[in-house]
Amino acid sequence: MFTYQKSGRYFAQIVEGIEELGGNELQELGARDIKPVYRGFYFSADRATLYRINYCSRLLSRILAPLLRFDCHSDRYLYKTASNINWPSLIDLNSTFAVKANVSHSKITHSQFASLRLKDAIVDVFRKKTGKRPNVDTREPDVLFNLHIQNNKATIYLDTSGASLHRRGYRQESVTAPMGEIVAAAIIRLSGWNGDRPLVDPMCGSGTLLCEAMMHYCRIPTGYLRKKFGFVRLPDFDAQTWVSVKEEEDRRIRDLPPGLISGSDKSGAAVAAAKKNIRCFAQGANITLSVKPIQEIKALQNSAIICNPPYGIRLEADENIKDFMKQLGDFLKQRCQGSDAFLYFGNRELIKSIGLKPSWKKILVSGGLDGRLVKYSVY
Repeated sequence: MFTYQKSGRYFAQIVEGIEELGGNELQELGARDIKPVYRGFYFSADRATLYRINYCSRLLSRILAPLLRFDCHSDRYLYKTASNINWPSLIDLNSTFAVKANVSHSKITHSQFASLRLKDAIVDVFRKKTGKRPNVDTREPDVLFNLHIQNNKATIYLDTSGASLHRRGYRQESVTAPMGEIVAAAIIRLSGWNGDRPLVDPMCGSGTLLCEAMMHYCRIPTGYLRKKFGFVRLPDFDAQTWVSVKEEEDRRIRDLPPGLISGSDKSGAAVAAAKKNIRCFAQGANITLSVKPIQEIKALQNSAIICNPPYGIRLEADENIKDFMKQLGDFLKQRCQGSDAFLYFGNRELIKSIGLKPSWKKILVSGGLDGRLVKYSVY
């Protein structure tokens, strides 16, 4: 019996800066006894809740099921202990697998070496039993194992998500420096928007914020387009419970009223990419898109304006970033009366260039950028 079967405990990974949001979401999805730790949470869940969290979480990265915890002072002991695990109950010869490792403050000092030793143990178990071995696929494995060693204490996990939960499946086309799906979902959540007024992204790029807003309002599970999850590889996977959870969540999906969500961008290529991405969902047909710079937008009144302004990487070579931010501030002040604007700044130094007084600022790290989400209320 594996560790998660005895304890009913799992580990949820989360990106830096949205831990409080992620903990609240875990609770909403049915997790119990949630314990925050560095970059994640330990929590308890039954099978249905485990499947629901993987299928519906907008903010978590991965959900890991601990298989075995043990003292680990050498690579030999790692190999020996891992060789006693019943790997054929988790993977078969026709499946591919990969191992990711993270090592800190331990006698084993290299993560890559640790992952190699665990990989060796897995394939050697199969060789001894069958004379054959499953193949490794580091890009799209059927089963992903995670090895964590800290202070000479090791835990081997099975990744119940399979692939990172940020991979929703709608990103068919992209543009330069696209916003991450989880950060976009966090922005929508922090804005408090719930469909009570129109949502507009006037610098929509390839449409990540639009897609996350649509999925939020329409209650579309984030795993709706995914082909597979890692939890089907658990030895106690219950297919009937999974079908029941999926059907229950899918019944909650609702239509998007025309005109509730819209976006624009000065780049025709960006708008074309956004159109392709949002049309992955039937509800995307009701999102209005147009090719238009903010200077040509007449007014955006009584709306929720949510966008990720360019911050250097996404700016045209002949544009001055501070001048553009001043134009954006003037646009909000002069043509967006009655609206709340939620702007994500990848470069927080640019906030002062807007020329408006923020209602609040929240730290939001994205792709290594120490960013800020800033709310402006325009009266």
